[in-house]
Order: sequence, then C-alpha cells, then structure tokens
Amino acid sequence: MKTTIVHCHALLGEAATPAPGPVDIEIVGRLIADIRPAGARAPEGGVIDGRRLLVAAGLINGHHHSHEGFYKGRKDNLPLELWMNYVRPLKPIELSARDVYLRTMIGAIEAVRSGTTTLSDDTNQSPRIRPEHVEQVFQAYEDIGIRANVGITLFDKPFFRAVPFVDEEFPPALLAELDGTPMYSGAELLEFVTGLARTRHPSTNRVAYIAAPSAPQRCTEEFLMAVRRMADEYDLPLMIHVQETRMQVVTGQIFYGSTMIEYLDRIGFMKPKTAFIHGIWLNPREIEILARTGVTIQHNPPSNLKVGSGLAPIRALLKAGVNVSMGTDGCGSIEGTDMQNALYLSALLQKLRGDHTEWVGAEEAFHAATMGGARALGRDKELGAVEAGRIADLVGYRLDTIPFTPFNNAVNQLVYSASRAEVDLVMVDGAVIERDGRLTRIDEAAILDEIAEAHARIEPLLTESEKDVERISPHYERIFRRCQCVEIAPDTFPARFSH
Repeated sequence: MKTTIVHCHALLGEAATPAPGPVDIEIVGRLIADIRPAGARAPEGGVIDGRRLLVAAGLINGHHHSHEGFYKGRKDNLPLELWMNYVRPLKPIELSARDVYLRTMIGAIEAVRSGTTTLSDDTNQSPRIRPEHVEQVFQAYEDIGIRANVGITLFDKPFFRAVPFVDEEFPPALLAELDGTPMYSGAELLEFVTGLARTRHPSTNRVAYIAAPSAPQRCTEEFLMAVRRMADEYDLPLMIHVQETRMQVVTGQIFYGSTMIEYLDRIGFMKPKTAFIHGIWLNPREIEILARTGVTIQHNPPSNLKVGSGLAPIRALLKAGVNVSMGTDGCGSIEGTDMQNALYLSALLQKLRGDHTEWVGAEEAFHAATMGGARALGRDKELGAVEAGRIADLVGYRLDTIPFTPFNNAVNQLVYSASRAEVDLVMVDGAVIERDGRLTRIDEAAILDEIAEAHARIEPLLTESEKDVERISPHYERIFRRCQCVEIAPDTFPARFSH
C-alpha cells in the first residue's frame, strides 16, 4: 500500500532540518520510501494534501503512568514523596477490565492529539496481577493506533519502605499492619512479565512490552538484577525511576552508602537502552557514569514542576555526551500527556540555568523528544526522524494557524508557539490515526462519555482511598523534613531555587 503526502513543508533527517522547499513524502507499507521535491513525479496510491502542513517526526513520550488516569486534577502543592501514596492506595480499588481500558484511553487520546506517536507506559498492577487488566491496557493502545511500550511496574519491597527512617517514624501498630499487607512475590512478577517479553516484543509488535523496575529503593538487589538479566536476555529497553528528588539522593546514601547511580553502576545494572526517568539531582561524577555506561536521562519537565522536584542539568548532560529523552509522566502528578507542553517547557526552563551561551533551545528540545526518545529505546535507526527507510511515524501541523503566522522558523515556532490544536495529521506505522483533527480508529466522543460514567462510579472510592492514605501522611511528612536536613554532595547541580 502506497500513500503520499504531497506538497508539504517538512523537517528532515536526525537534525530536523527544514526542507528547502515543498516535498512529497511517499510511504510504502509502514516505511518512508522516498522524499522528493514536490511534483517531481505523479504520486501512486492514496494522496494526502500537505499544502497547509509542516510534517515532522512524531514525538516520543518516554514516560507515563496510565494507572493514574482517574486521579487527574485531584492534588496540588505536594512534593513527590507526599503525593505519590495517593495514586497507590493502601487498599486496592476494585476496577473492572473495562475500567482499566478506559483509564488507559485517558492518556492515549491526549498523547495522539498532542503529536505523540510512541508512548511508554509504566502501569502499576499491585497488589496482584490480573492478566485480563493488563490485556486491556494493550488493547486500548492497539485500538487507538499509537505505538506503545507497556511496562508492568516491578518491585518486591513494600512501597512504603522505599524511604528511610520508617521504623523510627511510623507507630509500631501501623507498621505491622502495612508490613502484613499481601503483595505478589518477585518470582511471580518475573514469570508473568517474561511471558510478555516472549509474546509482546518491540521488534515485532507495535504495542509491546518494556522492562520497568520501579526504582532501586523499591527493589531488593537480587530482584533488580533478575529484571536486568531478563531485559538483557530478551534485548528489551528498560526504564527505571532514579534520583528525581533530593530525598532520593539522601535515601541512596542511607540505603547503599552512596548515591543510587553509584550503587547501580557498582552492581552492573547500567547499560545502553536503559532510561533513568527524571535524573534531576545529579553531581558531575554521576554524569560521567551515565556517559560511560550509555544510560539515557528521561526528562519530564511538566511533572517535575508540578511536584516541585526541580530542574535537571540538561546542558551538563548533553556536554558530557549523555542521551536525553523526554516525557510527561502520569495524569496524577501532571494533568495530561501533552508532549507539546513538555517541548515548550523543556526549552524555556533551561534558560534559568547558566550563561545564555549554554542555554538549551528549541532544536535540542525537539531532538530530545524525537531522536533522543528513539535512542533510549534502541531504535535510533528506525524512529525519530523523517528520512527514507525509517518507519513512517509522522505528525503534520497546520501552518494556516496563528502559531505559524508569519512563518519564520519552523522549529522555533513548533516548540515555542504551536500547541496540540495545530496537530492535524498523525501517522503510526504508515497508517493514519488522526486526520483533520479527528481520531480515525476510535469513537472519541463515545469513549469520553463512557469515561465520565465510569469516573462517576469510581470517584467515591478514590475519595475514600485518599482519606485512608491520610493515616500515613504525617509520618511521611516527618521523614520528608528529616531528609531535608541530611547533607548531600556539595557539587550536586542545584535543581531548585534556595529558600
């Protein structure tokens, strides 16, 4: 099957260089077959009129949590450690398989609408695995047409024990209750996800499995390295939360006698096709380790702002040769999966750090959201650029709109001015999944109505669960403030303004 986008403006190659004039982009099957001057020869097969479009590589959202979908908008002004328990209830909220499908669609719809063609979803299934729920996550992404990497959150330590001073700050009775909460074993988890690795590999599936250990402090070393071996055996990308907050640096010092990055390097965990999600609180020695081991830092500026985690040292990372990719995080910590918003913030916020000659600009932000994401997944020869031979994951932005009027600089205006409203065409694997601003493979209005109905039924359960979490909030608050008083390496890059 052939489709040609005719007479479009385009950002070409890994550098996203504007084409010198209008081009025709010919797609055969799932691949870009040819890019030629507009009108050089008559198109064959289907034709998409691109006269009003700027065609670019689809954005790669490297980090999302679909299990937070129903929590959108519920919390504000809480740092990560005081917020995160609200979206991981002490007692599970009973959902149907259809509820799981619908909450996955909450993030998927906005992702596509904001020009995202690849989404990595770290979805939590605790305290027990329900295969029918997992299948509905995959099904939602299959139905909407996006490329998705689905990771099942992996940890084998109780979630509340991932912070220091728990035994000192929690009342003994509460501690005993929480320790007694049933959770799946590491062996059970590994067996389940190894099955997904065999049947849902990214090399052969548009909607695929990715290894997703939650964080070093939530895993025993034995379990962490078992996940590492599984990812290596099946040649899977891996994503893990590392050093998002100052408190996590302190946690590493207390748990491992070093920072978490130094610990992960020491045990042989760090390898290419591995993304450290967030990576905000870093020192120069850790950046050297990241560069040496080929690990990506996965930058999520919207959520990093919302929960006050801070500003990652992106220029220092890039200067050291560390790959930087981009994402949004889940709908609980930030209210959506809008990658246009992430692009905008990435380029603007870095201008708060350092001399203007070293600011991060629109070109580097766009590269992180495209080629940086492709490299993090080990797919930098297939995804991330508009180039013959690559997979046709493409986005067309309306040029006859105010963000591109007058039209001076395609990349600057795409990053600093465009929004998801200008996304008019989305193609994944050579198939059109959004055209003229309408999703082509799902009935969006019907699904939104169904989400609203499900939420009306589920919302009282969320409220009840949040009240239950309040039992542990004062103890977390004391631990949080206690960690603020613990010294960390003085050459750690400042991630927040001082008080």
